[in-house]
Amino acid sequence: MSTESNKRTVTVGIFVALGILIFIAGVFVLGGQQKRFTRSIKVIAVFNDVGGLKVGNNVWFSGVKIGNIKRIHFLSPSQIEVDMNIEENATEFIRKDANATIGSDGLIGNKIVQIFGGTTKAAPIEDGDRLKTIGAVSSDKLLETLQENSNNLLKVTNDVKELVGNIKRGKGTVGAVMTDSVLADRFRNTLTNLNRASENTVQLTRTVSQFASNLNNKGTLANELVTDTTVFRRLSRSVGQFENAANSANQAVSNLNQTSQNINRASEKLNNANSPLGVLLTDEETAGNLRSTLRNLNRGSQLLNEDLRAAQNNFLLRGYFRKQAKEAEKRKADSTAAANGKL
Repeated sequence: MSTESNKRTVTVGIFVALGILIFIAGVFVLGGQQKRFTRSIKVIAVFNDVGGLKVGNNVWFSGVKIGNIKRIHFLSPSQIEVDMNIEENATEFIRKDANATIGSDGLIGNKIVQIFGGTTKAAPIEDGDRLKTIGAVSSDKLLETLQENSNNLLKVTNDVKELVGNIKRGKGTVGAVMTDSVLADRFRNTLTNLNRASENTVQLTRTVSQFASNLNNKGTLANELVTDTTVFRRLSRSVGQFENAANSANQAVSNLNQTSQNINRASEKLNNANSPLGVLLTDEETAGNLRSTLRNLNRGSQLLNEDLRAAQNNFLLRGYFRKQAKEAEKRKADSTAAANGKL
């Protein structure tokens, strides 16, 4: 009996020892996962909605688990304070201006707190610091957004299906082009013309580029016109002189027009039979009378000259004419002497 009792005692002892070892291992494993045996600090974040976050859930920073949720409690009906245990060896990488938000471990996994952001200008976080928070999109809203996107995608698919059907049936411009050979040929011609226009545009661009390069060549007239202010001022003065010359020419043309109008008016007066000049130029009877008058005057002047010569030979008037001749010679001699004196 004693031998069997000893075996039973040993067996029970072995099972008890194994249980104790398993318990200790479980404690160390769970403690390691929950960061119970690492030194940590307390960091606070206040959210309007934690979205199902629980005590013990993880805290992540840059994709690395650095702590867990220690406590969740209300500050007010619309504010919830979350206390987090952060590993002390990770605090040097988390800055005071970092942000915290509620996320999920996968699409429908456990809720977590994600810490991100922060600049090197800010100091590392310390025990009791409060991080700024950013509201997270809930899973319900995300699913609603996905559902709405799915509905929109379905509508787009239906529209594309309807569009393709209309094109196959020859409806619309694209359908007509694809089904009507005449329109297809016109469309090809249009593309050909567009290609030619594109080639012409390229040629024009090359021409403009060449002209621009010529402008940059020093010593050319184009470059001097663009860069040399002296040439530009001379050209401006020349243009001004051309404008003055054009104005003078316009004035001369205006004067010529005025003279032409005056000549036309004089010609009209000459052609008018009621005016004296018109009568002289157009009336043959008046012209004949004028010729007779002129002939009579000529004849009268000849007779007058003969009478004057006869009077000069008359002894009664001969002395008078001799006196006049002497006075004329005296005036001529005086004028000649005065001229010689001045010389």
